[in-house]
Amino acid sequence: MDRMIYTAMTGANAAAARQAVLSNNLANASTNGFRAELSTFRAVPVRGDGASTRVMALEATSGELDTPGAAQRTGRNLDAMTVGKAWFGVQALDGTESYTRSGSFDVSPDGTLLTSTGLTVLSDGGAPITAPANAEVTIGFDGTLSAKVGNQAPSAIGRLKLVTPTAEDPLRRGTDGLFRAASGDALPNDPDARVQSGVLEGSNVNPIETMVGMIQAARQFESQMRLLQTAESNDRSAGKLLGQQG
Repeated sequence: MDRMIYTAMTGANAAAARQAVLSNNLANASTNGFRAELSTFRAVPVRGDGASTRVMALEATSGELDTPGAAQRTGRNLDAMTVGKAWFGVQALDGTESYTRSGSFDVSPDGTLLTSTGLTVLSDGGAPITAPANAEVTIGFDGTLSAKVGNQAPSAIGRLKLVTPTAEDPLRRGTDGLFRAASGDALPNDPDARVQSGVLEGSNVNPIETMVGMIQAARQFESQMRLLQTAESNDRSAGKLLGQQG
């Protein structure tokens, strides 16, 4: 009886975890540069004293959907979309170098180039990028930033840090939604990376597919809960039978 209860309990817990992942994906269906998180179920035997006669179900994230989102043309000077597998380098709130596919940038009052969420955008040298006051900033195809003040000729003020992860050192999603190298080190700048100016990459979440997955996870959760109720009913019936025999 306890095997049935334990298996159903862990199955319900895994289904609830999958529902949380899918809900987060659906909530970010319109977030620029968002990569849908993938999840899988796996069975793990319980280790301990005696024989391994119990198995629990676990929900494990197997990475993210590595396909680019749809291009959304905005015509804005400070909007950019990386080409291919390149990522923008930014400084996370914890001070580490992180990477994002969201290329919606703004210039702060002090001239620092920031993402739409307020993170500092890094240059190819790993430092913040500062624009002159009242300058019109544009982004070139190679990530070079040019600033034009009044009627003066545009001048280069830096180049965006663009990185391309490799199979030897892939990116891993952090709890803050940003990506970092699996090795923990900063990735080198890719001089061959290119961007499209005036374009943003949309989310690669498929809302219909995600909704279907949420319905399926909800049904799995309900099935596990019914198993728990059945186990409780069987246990109660067995107790009555044992009481009668006594």
